Amino acid sequence: MAVILLTGGGTAGHVNPNLALVPSLRERGWEIAYAGSPSGIERELVQAAGIPFYGISSGKLRRYFAWQNFTDPLRVLKGVVDAYGLLGQLRPRVVFSKGGFVTVPVVWAAYLRRVPVVIHESDYTPGLANRLALPVAQRVCVTFPETLNFLGRYAEKGVCTGLPIRPELLTGSSDRGRALCQFHDALPILLVIGGSTGAQAINTAVRSALSALLRQWQIMHICGKGNLESSLQDKAGYRQFEYVSTELPDLLACADLVISRAGANAIFELLALQKPHLLIPLPSKSSRGDQILNANSFAKQGYSLVLAEENLTPEALVRHVALLYDKRQEFTQKMQANVTDKLGAIAQIVTFLDDFLG
Repeated sequence: MAVILLTGGGTAGHVNPNLALVPSLRERGWEIAYAGSPSGIERELVQAAGIPFYGISSGKLRRYFAWQNFTDPLRVLKGVVDAYGLLGQLRPRVVFSKGGFVTVPVVWAAYLRRVPVVIHESDYTPGLANRLALPVAQRVCVTFPETLNFLGRYAEKGVCTGLPIRPELLTGSSDRGRALCQFHDALPILLVIGGSTGAQAINTAVRSALSALLRQWQIMHICGKGNLESSLQDKAGYRQFEYVSTELPDLLACADLVISRAGANAIFELLALQKPHLLIPLPSKSSRGDQILNANSFAKQGYSLVLAEENLTPEALVRHVALLYDKRQEFTQKMQANVTDKLGAIAQIVTFLDDFLG
């Protein structure tokens, strides 16, 4: 059986699109293995999906000064050695890389082993890990059409496939979601998602505005690991989670509005589900600015209402939620008009990967 090695990690956003491909890859006869960081979130998610997981040494690719910048290149080199040995053991036909710093040694080891590499970029502009992979990739799949303009001399490798959406997200039950939170039908439901690691600024604003919001809303709050507020555990109309996995489709199904960061995975899942949403992108001082570009692209297309974190106050949050609710039909209609095949990205990417079966 032909083996495909998936890689990607650091956040759930670098893992979930890989997992979205798994059912279709298995249907096509691929044997699947996964390479990631031994201590990253990917280990738990991948093993839960029943996929063999292999830990690879890696160093974080930082854009700022830190003492680890002097030692992490050695970890990357060790990762290349680790991955080179793993590739010799597994002998995959192709490596599919979703990005994140752990993918750099895997991709370059594949180059040394002459194993073809296909990469996928979720965000509007390529991240550093994928930029380092561009020279050795056979194919570069992108989510936004505009991203092709940022590939430079490698543009001929690029194709806009969109983002693989986990099929199970489309099968959630509103009744199960309400039952999980013990919510009633008298008030609409607001879902707050800060990402797999949470979002402190959003958490603080939501909790500061909680009294005002609870007059009009029931709130499901995914606040990130270690961010539960014990004093709010029994607050009526408010349910908080550190992280959700199998419950997420049901929570999304019962949500009337969603507040989210603007990572590509999150926003394309909201688009596929046609959920009116408020985006609060990670600011440029804390990132490379990719979420701001993602959010602006969706705002221009009429899909999203956007609130910059610099302007995030409890009062501004309450105003924007009210505005979004008033205009929810307009946002939903825009999304409905531009979403046709919700799982088309999966079919297109798997077709590219099937080229290496022969």
